[in-house]
Amino acid sequence: MIIHIPTAEILDNALLRDRDQLDDTALEDLAASIHRDGLRQPIEVWALSQPTETHRYGLISGLRRLTATRLLHSRNRASSEQGTHTTIAAFLRTPASIPDAMAQMIAENEIRENLTPWERGLTLARAVSCDLFPTIDAAIAALHPTATKQKRTRLRTLALVAEEFEDCIATPELLSQNQIERLAACLRGGLTPVIHQILKENRKASLPTQWAALAPTLAEALSPESDPTPTNPGRPRRLLTLKQGLTIRREVCRNGWILRFTGPEARKGGLIDDVLDEIERLFQPRG
Repeated sequence: MIIHIPTAEILDNALLRDRDQLDDTALEDLAASIHRDGLRQPIEVWALSQPTETHRYGLISGLRRLTATRLLHSRNRASSEQGTHTTIAAFLRTPASIPDAMAQMIAENEIRENLTPWERGLTLARAVSCDLFPTIDAAIAALHPTATKQKRTRLRTLALVAEEFEDCIATPELLSQNQIERLAACLRGGLTPVIHQILKENRKASLPTQWAALAPTLAEALSPESDPTPTNPGRPRRLLTLKQGLTIRREVCRNGWILRFTGPEARKGGLIDDVLDEIERLFQPRG
């Protein structure tokens, strides 16, 4: 059933969205198309069981179309077209539950939207954190019911990485599937604290800079010599944080290892001299 609804009555964040950001250029193109040719495809909504004074419907799919229509309305308010684009055509759906509505949203967006791997994983992780599902696997089963076993494995990886590193990585939506798989290998290899430390050290950097800083640790995680289940507890030691404000982490390099010193204590000029003295004492033959 298609109805025309005032755009102001639609709650666009009634569901956890699988896309957080909209491309401004694409949105402008869509707005121009709607203004010129009208809306080609209605959005999808459901009637809220507890409507408010301002919102009667929740958005299932069509966030870009709704946003573009609202953009046109805001631009036309001060012009002779101030009464246009106040409503939007919508299919009125009757989902059984919020998870069912999310499944409908994701199914539609899988066809229409070029969602990034990060966006897919983050939607699953947030669905669990908001207590819509008890586990990642339950979220995948409900939101991607037709996914193959291989796709479910990929989705699980995306969700676990997004859950662990949300708010840590710059522009994470630009991460490729391969990059996320490499981060997942670090999680499996026990390198999570090291990854967090590197991202903390580069928290204001761009994604390429962060990724370059992560490269040695990622290489270690994927190395044939890397043992995800070491028999010696506490080994290998990859990160040491001391109370006086000194963090030391190791990273692999072509010819061996590098120790990186960060923190307020690391800025003191004599620190490395003291470290080298101690190394000399330990390894230099006496006599």
